[in-house]
Amino acid sequence: MDLDQLRVPVIAAPMFLISGPELVIAASRAGAVGAFPAPNCRTVAELDEWMTTISSALSVGGGPALPWAVNLVTHRTNERLAADLEVVAAHRVPIVITALGSPRPVMETVKGYGGMVLADVVSVALARKAAAAGVDGLACVSAGAGGHTGHLSPFAFISAVREFFDGIIAVGGGISDGFGIAGAVVAGADLVYVGTRFLATTESLAVPEYKQMVVDHGLDDLIVSSAVTGTDASWLKPSLVANGFDLDDLGVSGPRSYNSGNAAGHARWKEIWAAGQGLQTIHSVESAASVIARLETEYHQAMARRLPVGTS
Repeated sequence: MDLDQLRVPVIAAPMFLISGPELVIAASRAGAVGAFPAPNCRTVAELDEWMTTISSALSVGGGPALPWAVNLVTHRTNERLAADLEVVAAHRVPIVITALGSPRPVMETVKGYGGMVLADVVSVALARKAAAAGVDGLACVSAGAGGHTGHLSPFAFISAVREFFDGIIAVGGGISDGFGIAGAVVAGADLVYVGTRFLATTESLAVPEYKQMVVDHGLDDLIVSSAVTGTDASWLKPSLVANGFDLDDLGVSGPRSYNSGNAAGHARWKEIWAAGQGLQTIHSVESAASVIARLETEYHQAMARRLPVGTS
């Protein structure tokens, strides 16, 4: 991926049940990297349809397609991984982001057709393992991320990973404006995962009530809990209350499962809504192109006000 193709160094983070073809296409056309999780497609046939739609829309004449990505769950409970990977190879998806497991199952296939592999990691230990597997980049999910969140400061995470990894670093966690993007880049990241800001766009698959809840609420309306999925995730408190959860006694859910065909998992995420700490700066539902234009303006404003050491 040529980062110079991008108007702003952003990946519209792949969000479960939120990111679909319309959002991927809009984000990539506007100058970011559109991405979606393969489990958003209930069947392999549907995944093939989505990828056909995206790849056709993002082809630019006879030149290289605009960059886009698919997120594959490589956890051992994902029974559909092999079939999904065949579809990925058939469409020669430019970027594959692995999550919740080792990137090794996809490396040979994706690198074989010239694609790029980024591994989604939440700890330095996992980052070291992914780097040892030969990935092109690491998506460092940090504290403040929506959905299945991380626990490390993004700045500490970037610094730690840069000590042993010279590939692409994408970092995510509570960043929803261009000023945060600039801070991450100055700290050593190449790209920034932006999720919640794209949840509240006209192209996202979120229902209108979900988008409005993101617009209407802020940092104090979030809580991190493992009660819903068995893994720590960042949830909107009003959504939990609406679904009968007692915020003072959330308890712990059962065993984790990342099977793409798990209907119960889809139901939980449809009824109970996640968000990241970036929601504080989201004040309206806009198009992805409008969001990216604002991110670009803010990013350049932030980078322009850097001063050399010793000046005032």
